[in-house]
Amino acid sequence: MPRLRSDFWVAVLRRRAEAAGAYVSIARRGAEEAGAIFVSVDRRDGRFDLYGPAPQMAFDEARPSDRLFTQVAHAVTDEELRFRIERELRFDPDVWVIDIEDRQGRSFLDVI
Repeated sequence: MPRLRSDFWVAVLRRRAEAAGAYVSIARRGAEEAGAIFVSVDRRDGRFDLYGPAPQMAFDEARPSDRLFTQVAHAVTDEELRFRIERELRFDPDVWVIDIEDRQGRSFLDVI
């Protein structure tokens, strides 16, 4: 089974998070078909978490269409978060950046 397009996957994440009471915004639209996705989680206490694509070695052959994530940064300041995102954008300008505001700090992702 082929992997879901990035734009469709982001729409599903948005619905899932908003249904649970979180606020979601798309800070940056990347390549619609296959752009890498980064998710920042604003805990509403001045701390942020950042999640990015898991390494390819974490690929699960039993679930080939799933996107897996890893935590890139934990409880960082807004300035640190923006620095990390800018660094990713310099490396790959096709990335998506999704912002989630959730007091419980939920990412709504499959994290390994």
